[in-house]
Amino acid sequence: MKKNSDRDTIAALCTAPGGALNILRISGPDALGIGQRVWQGRNSLGPANARRMLLGKVCRGDDPASGEPCLAVFMPGPASYTGEDTVELHCHGGSFAPGRLLQEILKAGARTAEPGEFTKRAFLNGKLDLTQAEAVADLIAAKTESAARLAEKQLSGRLGETIRLIRGKLTHLLAEFESRLDFSEENLDWLPPEQCLAEMQAVAEQLDRLIRSAANGAILRDGVNVVIAGRPNAGKSSLLNALLGFDRAIVTEIPGTTRDTLEEFASFHNIPVRLTDTAGLHDAVSDPVEKLGIRRSLDSLKGASCIFWVLDASSGEAAKESADYFLSHRPEGHTLIALWNKTDLPDSPETLPELPDDLVTLRISAATGSGLDTLLDRFAELVWHRSPDLDSNECEVSARHAGLLKSAREDLERGMAEVRSESWELAAFTVREIINALGKITGETVSPDILDEIFSRFCIGK
Repeated sequence: MKKNSDRDTIAALCTAPGGALNILRISGPDALGIGQRVWQGRNSLGPANARRMLLGKVCRGDDPASGEPCLAVFMPGPASYTGEDTVELHCHGGSFAPGRLLQEILKAGARTAEPGEFTKRAFLNGKLDLTQAEAVADLIAAKTESAARLAEKQLSGRLGETIRLIRGKLTHLLAEFESRLDFSEENLDWLPPEQCLAEMQAVAEQLDRLIRSAANGAILRDGVNVVIAGRPNAGKSSLLNALLGFDRAIVTEIPGTTRDTLEEFASFHNIPVRLTDTAGLHDAVSDPVEKLGIRRSLDSLKGASCIFWVLDASSGEAAKESADYFLSHRPEGHTLIALWNKTDLPDSPETLPELPDDLVTLRISAATGSGLDTLLDRFAELVWHRSPDLDSNECEVSARHAGLLKSAREDLERGMAEVRSESWELAAFTVREIINALGKITGETVSPDILDEIFSRFCIGK
């Protein structure tokens, strides 16, 4: 099978089907020719009308006289998103009309773009560095204002610029080390080893700041998996509804109403959250459907980043049963908040059973909303990893970036030891490796296989 080439002319639908309007993008050396074959209007599509939105209609091969209205714009390269000649066609929405137009474009000589191929071409043509290209996918996937701002900051080039500045400092040191090897017999004005170490230490501190930012970056990009757990009829589903602000789960006074896990996305203090309501946990289970629901609940707990464990404070007896079960089944290794629910009921006792001091314990009422603001405040404090030393112009890095930064930081420590012993050849080799690792972040030294893996995560049309 013929391998797709970066010089092919590609096309794809760039908007989700079903809306009022759809945009189809064509990019590559024959973008204009294909656009002219599938579209016609009073004004010609070409250099004379570049970057002007033109009204016309689609030219269909089976019936040249017909065709739905369509807007077209030609953007000659390199001043386009991809850096190539690009044509965009803006047609009516739905699914049939844009799908039919895409088929006409493919018949005219384009091939279907691979996932992320438009942005990959923008990177290959120098329109974006790799951090900016990744930010495009992050912006599309953003579920909160904070996640979108992080993507926008990275898309502006701040992270790439920070990495390039660090590489520049290291390149200066590399030249210093290599000159000692090339001109070892000459009395040149070399930097004292102490100054070299000071400059390397300054780079180390920059790398440390960026590495520490990865925890927040993961939260903003991927969100936090919050699982609501507890015994039957403790008010888990009521809490889910209260946190979401609408009735997502069925709530009754009958224990065991929730038989399966329910998932919804939410935002708590601008932190993306996947909120999961689970079936009530207890040991005496005979119903096979309920057994399956409890098994799924336990599976959800294993993958939780944070657990809201709901305890029943509606009466002294219910509180004791809830506390006893919790203490004997408490999950380990998770961020955990214990919530005494139903504290608004008249039989709720003034004094509730003691829980471990290392546990965040709050009183709430899912019915009235009492205590929910405090819950969300404490949740944010527990999961958010603050980086007060992160410069305002720097970005919270992704997991991919963090891995490369950690590798560079370890090599830098070794390079500093080599400078202390004045092993200049080894120091030069190590610094060269660090520069190469950092170049993989911005894409300056990244391999084609890694690029393919990164852009395969994009959706088609981006």
